[in-house]
Amino acid sequence: MFSRRRFVALATATLAAPAVSPRAFADTWPKDRIIRAIVPFNAGSSIDIIGRIVADQLSQLIGQNIVIENRGGAGGTIGTLQVARADPDGYTLLINAANHSIAPACYRNIAYDAANDFAGVAVFGTVPNVLLVNPSSGIKTVQDLVAKAKTADLSFSSSGVGSATHWAAERFRVSAGFKATHIPFRGGVESLTEVMTGRVDFCCIGIASSMPFIRDGKLRPLVVTSRKRSPAMPDLMTSLEAGYPDSDFNFWNALLAPAKTPRPIVERLHAEVTKVLAMTEVQKKFDVQGVEPAPVTPAQFDAQIRDEIAFNVKMAKDAGLSYN
Repeated sequence: MFSRRRFVALATATLAAPAVSPRAFADTWPKDRIIRAIVPFNAGSSIDIIGRIVADQLSQLIGQNIVIENRGGAGGTIGTLQVARADPDGYTLLINAANHSIAPACYRNIAYDAANDFAGVAVFGTVPNVLLVNPSSGIKTVQDLVAKAKTADLSFSSSGVGSATHWAAERFRVSAGFKATHIPFRGGVESLTEVMTGRVDFCCIGIASSMPFIRDGKLRPLVVTSRKRSPAMPDLMTSLEAGYPDSDFNFWNALLAPAKTPRPIVERLHAEVTKVLAMTEVQKKFDVQGVEPAPVTPAQFDAQIRDEIAFNVKMAKDAGLSYN
């Protein structure tokens, strides 16, 4: 019989037992349990391609399977919310891109706090976005596109409202001083397809997902919207070089975790990802995808996200952009 005396004895023993420290918890992580890494965009997107390259090697280093789950939609906010609500135990992670710090500028009612509900783990690198048109459009230069946009109603596609592909195009459009209709899709593949078929006039998307179509002559690149030229396409000028100030966009790709994930786990993940990024095999794959190094500490990454959120909210307000 479970007596009151027995209950008190057990309770006392429990209270007297030493608490498991976060460091001890991290030392046993990961246990015999699969780690889920949520990519809030469809398969085939730049962040999906890059994330899988890192996850494959990371799983080998930590000795545990990492399963990629694509949860696309709403500019990445659907999958991101899933991670925000997950247990902060190191077994649910977020592989995301710069859209993470764009969402607060586009979605007034998102059910998570992009700055406070997540802990930055490691930045994989940055991928220059490239401004693309259909070769049959007659547009051969970025100046041709801007001139046409100022005399005709053009449209541009993206991976969704608040996605990095959306914001890169908006920043260029605002800088160049023209209006255009935004047509969002659920992923980058659909966005590219619409430009290739001629149903949409242009898009601005990561080199990683657009390079095969550029090589096949199905898409024409006009400029990259990074601060400097991309080693993947060194002859292609930047939008800044083309004369459009503040049109550059920092398209980072990274790993994040729920905010209350034990700090030792965050630190270990950062250390292991850093080892992955230093691998020759990974660097070769990144070169093909146009990924450029952008090393930061977890604390620096958290600060970067906060700064970007503030900048993007101000930009949306100043430009009179309103989405929902």
